[in-house]
Amino acid sequence: MKKISLLAFTCLVLLCSFNPSPSITWKLDPVHSNLGFSVVHLGVSEITGTVQLSKANIILPDSTTFAGGTVTLEADMNTIDTDNDARDKHLKTADFFDTPKFPALTFQSTSFTKVSGETYQLDGNLTLHGITKPVTLTAVVKSVVNPTNNKPLTGCRVSGKIKRSDFNISQAVPEAILDNVVSITANLEFGRE
Repeated sequence: MKKISLLAFTCLVLLCSFNPSPSITWKLDPVHSNLGFSVVHLGVSEITGTVQLSKANIILPDSTTFAGGTVTLEADMNTIDTDNDARDKHLKTADFFDTPKFPALTFQSTSFTKVSGETYQLDGNLTLHGITKPVTLTAVVKSVVNPTNNKPLTGCRVSGKIKRSDFNISQAVPEAILDNVVSITANLEFGRE
């Protein structure tokens, strides 16, 4: 009986002394962040636009690196802005994004891998127009201490390309009018919780 009690006590001590490193969460500062896109029109000009971010965060297993972290992001497609009211209204229809039916763009990372220096490869699933596809993006991450309040701050510039055909967006519009490849860029600023 004493042997069992001693074993149970030892196990309890070991369990109580095990203190895994808490995860670190970086929360989006929406005032200093944006999500943009650009697409070539008629082969001669680039149409650019933005969509407002609803939320985003980065969760890290420890404080030494962003590698292995998890990134989530959500944007409101009803806020699409290309600096032209008539075009923005058209983009919200079923001809393009059908925002009443598919109001959100979401991204959920599957891996966050350091390439070199401040550059990372960010793989994940992008959901747009009700369709989820894997995408590979490039992220440049910089961390500083905010001189105004001495709190940690991280900036993340994410860029990549997607195809509108992968998400069944404006399938009736030929590539001669609107390029199939869309460039996306997110400039994200995070504060540490």
